[in-house]
Amino acid sequence: MSVVHLRVACPPERTEQILALLADDGCVVDVAVHRGALHPVGDAIECDVLAGAANDVLARLRELRVHQHGSLMVDPVDLAMSDRFDAAAAALKGPLARAPVWAEVEARIAADATATPSFYLYLVIAGVIGAVGLLTNSEILIVAAMILGPEYGPITGVALGIDRRAWRPIRQGLAALTVGFGMAIVAAYAFTMLVRGLGLVPTAYTLGLRPVSHLIDTPNFYSVVVAVLAGIAGVVALAHTRTSTLLGVFVSVTTIPAAADIGVALAAGSPAEAHGSLLQLLLNITLLIIVGFATLRVLRRLWGRISRRAQTRRQKQH
Repeated sequence: MSVVHLRVACPPERTEQILALLADDGCVVDVAVHRGALHPVGDAIECDVLAGAANDVLARLRELRVHQHGSLMVDPVDLAMSDRFDAAAAALKGPLARAPVWAEVEARIAADATATPSFYLYLVIAGVIGAVGLLTNSEILIVAAMILGPEYGPITGVALGIDRRAWRPIRQGLAALTVGFGMAIVAAYAFTMLVRGLGLVPTAYTLGLRPVSHLIDTPNFYSVVVAVLAGIAGVVALAHTRTSTLLGVFVSVTTIPAAADIGVALAAGSPAEAHGSLLQLLLNITLLIIVGFATLRVLRRLWGRISRRAQTRRQKQH
């Protein structure tokens, strides 16, 4: 049973209307009112809501413009033990009991999409680790660079912006990706030039034995399949907070390794290899954004249909 805690801050004249809305929903329990608790003037209302019904409750509160005259805050509840919850959950049997709370999903995506200084630092470090993996033909280091790369946050942020038709997050996400991957390419290039200057380039790489690089700089049908499937899995994992699945997405798609290979190939005097890696990078980012947008749209409609069917069943029972 999944439960969220809802806190509403509102002007006193809207309190009774909100309480009536909450009392009318059988999936809302333990409603508490704190009158005059807010500065300068306002009431606070708290309650617990079954996660499967939270989307509908939040939508109706937004219709009352509660978020404009006050605020709405949602916190996940790790453990809930109550016979009242068990009774309420009986009406939400089936898939709806595990429905994602979309306001929470969007907030998580927006937070991960924010490009902080650490975002760029991680990309630079991942670019250098990827360069080491390419020079030494180490697949383990390539995987390590993929895990370290934080680029999936801005990618899903752009997908969400397209879904919401909000241009600001789209511009911010694309700018973060452009600057971040540019820094990773420069870092990989500078590291490779340093290695060349010190005479430490591995003999196998110098002789053209570059199996790891060749896997990266040759985009093909299989690259498209993996990027599409990873894009779908990534959004589903974000919606259901499955971090282990999300980690698998990071390891599936060649973004950071492609950026690192651009820098390494340019430093090694292999423009054709750099061109292939650039195509791989652009292809994967584009597919992740498009597929992420499409998956978000499909998931919303799917869960919306499930929610409407559940509401119809509850109305018939009453």
